[in-house]
Amino acid sequence: MAEEAEAAVLGFLEKNDEISDSGHFAGERGINHSDIVNIIKSLHGFRLVDAQDVKREKWVLTEEGKSYTSTGSPEVQLFLAIPPEGISPEELQKKVQPSVYGIGRSWAIKNKWVDMGKQLVSRKVQHVDDRVKDLLLCIQDGKVVDKSDIDALKKRKLIFQETWKGYSVRKGPNYVPKRKKVATDLTREHLQRGDWKELEFKEYNFNAKGQPAEGGHLHPLLKVRRQMQMIFLLMGFEEMPTNNFVESSFWNFDSLFQPQQHPARDSHDTFFLKDPSTTRNLPEDYVERVKLVHESGGYGSKGYGYDWKREEANKNLLRTHTTAVSSRMLYKLAKEPFAPKKYFSIDRVFRNEAVDRTHLAEFHQIEGLVCDRGLTLGDLIGVLHDFFSRLGMSQLRFKPAYNPYTEPSMEIFSYHEGLKKWVEIGNSGMFRPEMLRPMGLPEDVRVIAWGLSLERPTMILYGIDNIRDLFGHKVDLSLIKRNPICRIGI
Repeated sequence: MAEEAEAAVLGFLEKNDEISDSGHFAGERGINHSDIVNIIKSLHGFRLVDAQDVKREKWVLTEEGKSYTSTGSPEVQLFLAIPPEGISPEELQKKVQPSVYGIGRSWAIKNKWVDMGKQLVSRKVQHVDDRVKDLLLCIQDGKVVDKSDIDALKKRKLIFQETWKGYSVRKGPNYVPKRKKVATDLTREHLQRGDWKELEFKEYNFNAKGQPAEGGHLHPLLKVRRQMQMIFLLMGFEEMPTNNFVESSFWNFDSLFQPQQHPARDSHDTFFLKDPSTTRNLPEDYVERVKLVHESGGYGSKGYGYDWKREEANKNLLRTHTTAVSSRMLYKLAKEPFAPKKYFSIDRVFRNEAVDRTHLAEFHQIEGLVCDRGLTLGDLIGVLHDFFSRLGMSQLRFKPAYNPYTEPSMEIFSYHEGLKKWVEIGNSGMFRPEMLRPMGLPEDVRVIAWGLSLERPTMILYGIDNIRDLFGHKVDLSLIKRNPICRIGI
């Protein structure tokens, strides 16, 4: 069809000056107008023809208007349904459709055709003409209709104005009666046949831009995570290895002096593994010391006074916090000649929680710790002020709290300028002797630590109020592509 349309356009212009209307031209030759339009655009692009826009506006019947051309207008239908002797309103309603009764009744009264009494509906005239139907038929046939009638039909939403677009066409500067097909590529077949000498090749457009290259995009969490890493590194911290998503209950709970009856160790709060369900590799001497401190205490503690069970400690799970990594690192540190250390980690943790706008079953935890001799609560507060001031949070408050493995413990609050109130931003504390001494760390060694989520500051920085829009399978990928670089004042 494209070749037929092109031949028709170029052939007509060979003997004529102009195609005044592409619509009429297509209709006279039985060619689809869209095919003619596509060819005109192509020929115009190569300057074989010059094309000018042509617009025609005409009135077209709506679906309701089309139905009236066959059934008649509602007012005439209602009038014809009234017998000469009259009819009750109830019987009239049964004889016509509900839509006909509602619309026809109004227009019949307005035209003074009927008398709508409470007991009887009767005709006021003997005959009526269906002017609405006649006007709609005229418009359908393309005949001229008075403006006042057009306005009336438009008001009743029986017609609407349709704009038709086409072209008028004249010869262009590069006009030829038959367009020569140019080659876009030199192929092996051209060389073998030897016809490459006669080929006319399409010109290259060196100013044309290619398709934009699709590159990778960093997730907002990764941007904020990188900024957090830089803050820790600038403060002299060393990153801990966090590549173990699966931990044993021993490292995740028992080594942190968390009792085996603690609610967090229930399946409603923790994801336990079915296969492998238990670990086979634990340091036995350390396990024995942890067992003793749980059952009978030590280092100034009474312990929990219960029968500690090895099978509970052996259970594998998806780690609920990165403090399990801190426990491993501190145990490793205790086996060597002591040297002060500053560690941090940022990685994924898992909790068996109901998902809502502020909670996910997996999220990221940021953790920092300092291990040195003679550390005090004052050192912890000072380090926290230094760390959070680098995040742009200079106003801090601390509230006493409880954690199984830290004493004293503090919740960290910062004043939120946007919300105009104090909001919780993290948790902190000093690791208990019951946790540190069984590892073998010297008695004068103290560990201060703190933690916060990665998602909360990211949501604040990027103005996201639903965590599911930031992380998970419902994330809008366009957000990942267009989000700006994260810059935290450090």
